[in-house]
Amino acid sequence: MIRLFKNPVQIITVNTNGKNYKRGKEHSQIDVLTDHSIITEDGRIKDIVTNSHADKILFDSQIDLSGKIILPGLIECHTHTVFAGSRANEFKQKLTGKSYEEIANSGGGIISTVNAVRNTSEDELFELIKPRIKYYISQGITTLEIKSGYGLDFENEIKILSIIKKLNGFFPIDIIPTFLGAHTIPPEFKQNREGYLKLITDELLPYISANKLAVFCDAFCESTAFTAVEVDLIFDKSKALGLIPKLHTEQFNNIGGLDIALKHHAASVDHLEVIFNSDVTKFSGIETVAVLLPGVSFFLDYTYAPARKLIDNDAIVALATDYNPGSSQIANLNLIMSIAAIKMKMTFEEIISAVTINSAKALNLSSDRGSIEVGKKADFSIFDSEDYSEIIYNVGKNLNCMTIKNGEIIYDSST
Repeated sequence: MIRLFKNPVQIITVNTNGKNYKRGKEHSQIDVLTDHSIITEDGRIKDIVTNSHADKILFDSQIDLSGKIILPGLIECHTHTVFAGSRANEFKQKLTGKSYEEIANSGGGIISTVNAVRNTSEDELFELIKPRIKYYISQGITTLEIKSGYGLDFENEIKILSIIKKLNGFFPIDIIPTFLGAHTIPPEFKQNREGYLKLITDELLPYISANKLAVFCDAFCESTAFTAVEVDLIFDKSKALGLIPKLHTEQFNNIGGLDIALKHHAASVDHLEVIFNSDVTKFSGIETVAVLLPGVSFFLDYTYAPARKLIDNDAIVALATDYNPGSSQIANLNLIMSIAAIKMKMTFEEIISAVTINSAKALNLSSDRGSIEVGKKADFSIFDSEDYSEIIYNVGKNLNCMTIKNGEIIYDSST
């Protein structure tokens, strides 16, 4: 099937010339084409041609995009979408001055969501999550990462990963599973940390690997969660079983997590709100992606990660929502993009690179998506606008009017 995506006002290719990520100053190079169209064949980008040449192409169908712009399909590389329950009361407590750590230490936080998940059946959770995935698709998101981490025992961690696998088969987008059993220590293991670590390394990880339930192994390296030594142990085992490391680190404390992640060549390190200035330079020349989560800083009224310093020191920077019930009840990637511009001083071009090619890089998928280059997946976000600046200027407003996955329309706001 040859399809012509005809006559958009702009094509934002985010071209990498085959490099498949943007580093440092490259973030600003998004390559805007006008008077061009895109030809796809069997779900892949076959060619990008001038409009005058497009009229000579033989095609099976066409989609007229006059007055609209094309971006690569957006990539959401860090979410905790599978959860149950509400933590609205905790949000009220935060606004009266209680810290995230104080709430966690008093039995709230992650554990309150764990209790809700454990008390919700697999079928109920699946139905609960479906509208959330539809919302992502309506924004132009064509690849989505989802973590476990709200089960914290064998049965419920596997339940969450099984739901993610089922969602991936149900929806037309690619849903990438990440195991986050090392999210925090569950109450039943508070006096037996070693026992919970053994559950992760000796039971959960081998089962997950054998049953192909996750691509990545993540952990939360914080004073209220796991130490750097414990994360090192988990990553040793997960890598031996074929899972790729990622790490939540440097969110509230600096306890050695960054160095452990870099030691294990993690695909990404996520958060970095309190990264030491002296550590920013460690991202220069390496392919570990710095995934920044400004929705957390906005939601918690907290420090923002130093995006400018990271980019200026040649890092590969991505952006994500970190959608979760406790620290970022934000599933709107457009809002995240606008916050990054306003509060983190990222340019519009840097932001577009961060939610496309670099987010794909954070999922080890940038060789076949994240930019509009010949041979890559025909995954596009179509925006009802005549200039890409409108996407970020319209704070919190979804201008995506059509989502294309593998060359097929999977969302159309007009129908």
